[in-house]
Amino acid sequence: MKSKFNARFWFALIPVALALTSAMSAQSRNGCGYLGESTPTLKPASFVLVSEQNAPIVGLWQFQFALPDGTVIDSGYATWHSDGTEIMNSGRAPITGSFCMGAWKQTQRGMFKLNHFALSWDSTGQNLIGPANIRELVVVDSQRKHYSGTFTIDQYDTSGNLLAHVAGSVTATRITAN
Repeated sequence: MKSKFNARFWFALIPVALALTSAMSAQSRNGCGYLGESTPTLKPASFVLVSEQNAPIVGLWQFQFALPDGTVIDSGYATWHSDGTEIMNSGRAPITGSFCMGAWKQTQRGMFKLNHFALSWDSTGQNLIGPANIRELVVVDSQRKHYSGTFTIDQYDTSGNLLAHVAGSVTATRITAN
């Protein structure tokens, strides 16, 4: 009986501990996004339904990166969220880093700009090469079923030195629940 009580107590305590940790972390501002605010502001979370967001880029897409000669260098899936963030599951081997994240904004009607970062690892998955910056400029078609545009990839080492620059075209097809 005592062990059941202990287990229930600790499982009930986990959400409280997570909330307190999150609040303390937000107030300390010791990390990404620190803007030098003297007094942090905590706001309740809000959610925007995709149906309420009018940006035609929002949703799940199957993408492909190709060089100017047509050689496909990557393909996979990307989700553009209504809050201006994006996540990509690349076709790269998971051991080399296949997930990456970005931020996007609409620049014109149907046109979107993405600034995206990935962490690149060697083929063994043991040695960090450094960050890769992927930038896209894409246009969503009037049916909201496809997008196309250009991309660049700048691969840096861990000291911030440019190792490689690649440019080409990106195409994508929307994936729906139907």
